[in-house]
Amino acid sequence: MKIFLGVIVTLIVVALVFRLTKKPEATVREMPAAALATAAAMHNTVVEEVIQASSYTYLRVKEGKVDFWIATVKDDVSIGDKYSFGEALEMTNFKSKELDRTFPVIYFISENRGQSAGQQNSMAAPVTMAPTTMGRPKVELKTDVVIQQSRGGISIAELYKNRSNYANKKVRVKGKVVKVNNEVMNKNWVHIQDGTNDSGNFDLTVTTLESAKIDDIVEFEGTIVLNKDFGAGYVYEMILEGGIIRK
Repeated sequence: MKIFLGVIVTLIVVALVFRLTKKPEATVREMPAAALATAAAMHNTVVEEVIQASSYTYLRVKEGKVDFWIATVKDDVSIGDKYSFGEALEMTNFKSKELDRTFPVIYFISENRGQSAGQQNSMAAPVTMAPTTMGRPKVELKTDVVIQQSRGGISIAELYKNRSNYANKKVRVKGKVVKVNNEVMNKNWVHIQDGTNDSGNFDLTVTTLESAKIDDIVEFEGTIVLNKDFGAGYVYEMILEGGIIRK
């Protein structure tokens, strides 16, 4: 009887030790790919779900045994495609008003290299998203835009030409909206042009809580910030922050 009880106790101890030392399988709840925000290594995923919005494509992807959501500039992606990317910016409790959906964790990728299931050994060129990476926005020059600045306003070319004079100062600049990306990092990102150009610098990015539509003529008042680094490769040579539309 004592031997039998001893065997039972031994089995119970072994079971408890095994349970305490066994590593659980990774799941999206246990390991929501938090390392994506800082890791420089390339992430190779497979697309499991696609949601298309007006400006963005939302993808539920799987890397190994972990699945999670990423967002990129609107792209033609299908379930089963292979999707590879480097750095990503983590957003928690991100609310998309357009989708009427909140993502507990989602990663905005600064560049992606998509590869559909039918492609072999051919990665597409990097696609930038808003906010644009490494300083200069990927926006075309609108040659038909000619905007006269209001009294006290400053042209985009002047801002770039003498940027150091305007650093951390409040300015007013009027322009035509050529690109809008809403609800990124809890603000809207508006690109404006006024027809002026300083050595290829013709586009000004404005962060704002206000709404603007493409082709709107607006005058923003905000603070000029130089070499703004939002992390994960999002760096602006010059940006106007806290923009308020003057009526």
